Amino acid sequence: MKQMIRAAAGAFLVPVFLLAAVPAQAQETFRIGFVNPDRVLREAQPAKAAQAKLEAEFLKREKDLTGQGDALKAASEKFEREAPTLSESQRVSRQRALVDQDRDFQRKRREFQEDLNARKNEELQQVYERANRVVKQVAETEKYDAILQEAIYINPKHDITDKVIKALNASAGSSAPAAGK
Repeated sequence: MKQMIRAAAGAFLVPVFLLAAVPAQAQETFRIGFVNPDRVLREAQPAKAAQAKLEAEFLKREKDLTGQGDALKAASEKFEREAPTLSESQRVSRQRALVDQDRDFQRKRREFQEDLNARKNEELQQVYERANRVVKQVAETEKYDAILQEAIYINPKHDITDKVIKALNASAGSSAPAAGK
């Protein structure tokens, strides 16, 4: 048993000794960086521009839905107040109308949410693609071997998020006039 442990320990130590024997000049340093994608989406100009574009695009529909919801609520409250004084046929008729209005409102709200989510995904995908290109440029320029986007812990000295945000903002500023042509 002791011989097996010694053999295993010896097999483990041989590569360690070999690494120690390699001259310092022959050893390469491994550069690693970290990018916080949440910060990029919160702070980068292209992400802010995409958010503003979505808000402008969906603002009217959202206001229309809010108005329709308020009107439905008011009609429902009015029905509740007047229900005791209505005849059975009037009450059933107005109740059906309210149910139909509510169903229509729920459908429109669901369609709005689906459309908003689809457009948000499209815009975020474009921002992610631009950010990934910028991350790759920074990595190649500064000779990083690996860039991580998720980690349990990262030493702040390896965080290149600020560099990526600055480069993204610079690229957004230089591409804005071209987009207007």
